[in-house]
Amino acid sequence: MTPRLELKNLTMTYGGLSVVDDLSLNVAPGQVTCLLGPSGCGKSTTLRMIAGVEQQTSGEIWVDGQMVCGPSHRDLPEDRPIGLMFQDFALFPHLSVAQNVAFGMKGPKSETAARVRHLLQRVDMGAFADTYPHQLSGGEQQRVALARALATQPKVMLMDEPFSGLDNRLRDGIRDETLSVLKEEGTAVLLVTHEPDEAMRMGDEIALMRGGRIVQQGNPYNIYNAPVDKAAAAFFSDINVIRGTSNGALTETPFGQFLTPGFADGQPVEIIIRPQHLRIDFDRQGRGPNPTPSEGTPARGTVKRARFMGRESLVEFEMDFDGSILSATVPAVFLPKPGTVLWLTMRRDRCFVFAA
Repeated sequence: MTPRLELKNLTMTYGGLSVVDDLSLNVAPGQVTCLLGPSGCGKSTTLRMIAGVEQQTSGEIWVDGQMVCGPSHRDLPEDRPIGLMFQDFALFPHLSVAQNVAFGMKGPKSETAARVRHLLQRVDMGAFADTYPHQLSGGEQQRVALARALATQPKVMLMDEPFSGLDNRLRDGIRDETLSVLKEEGTAVLLVTHEPDEAMRMGDEIALMRGGRIVQQGNPYNIYNAPVDKAAAAFFSDINVIRGTSNGALTETPFGQFLTPGFADGQPVEIIIRPQHLRIDFDRQGRGPNPTPSEGTPARGTVKRARFMGRESLVEFEMDFDGSILSATVPAVFLPKPGTVLWLTMRRDRCFVFAA
């Protein structure tokens, strides 16, 4: 299948500094790909190049097998089959909802009017055609912005954190409705966000960016459960770090030995585990270490702080072996007093090992 959107070796340089560096990416019809990364990593610059607002230094942009921008060819922004949605809905305050949606549409007035009615019905705004933007809520304005973006039947939709201005109660429903409409239209969606939870919820694929490059790409499950490095793991959740030295493809830790194949003898390594996979061993309290094959040797820690987070409790420990602070989450309410001594074990199948 020909990708609906294809980026080939896209690069943008400002004053000798590469803001986007040799980026390649494909998005299929009806697919949602999230560009995820910290502020300043090049996400929004990538969207501006695709939209034609900025000219890339090198590389090519293709839509449905046709080049829209390359070394010897550049379609104007208005000639690209690309829609845009941003955090600022940018609705014209002096135009009604219907007039906002119709703005930029070409063709006979009767066909335009019918298309506007159809789109407003699709986004549950049919009753608001004669209303003005200032009379709408944030969620209603978002629906109008979606209808306007779809009015010209774009093949690609670029979305730059379009839901960040909505309150939490509205956000989930609005973005789910938005993606449902875009998928039904067969539109390829490239969505920029710096929030991992939003990328996990919305993306068929996630492209994790850092320093202008895509460092890892895949579906949300694989990105989360097989991070390419420590920074990638830490971007999606809090992490605990256990440090050691590899010898004979094994690393000795207070939690027992860990397999570390592929690391040279004497090479420092970091074993990463998320708080939800660091277990408090309630069955073994007061009886000391008793290794098990799956979870290794328990290590003792002293509670420093415990906080209830709503769905779970977060407990921080100062570990006996080196004084480091490790965090564990426990379902529901568990608030041990500071100074309480508890034993911890690690889910070995949930650990990641990286070079220090």
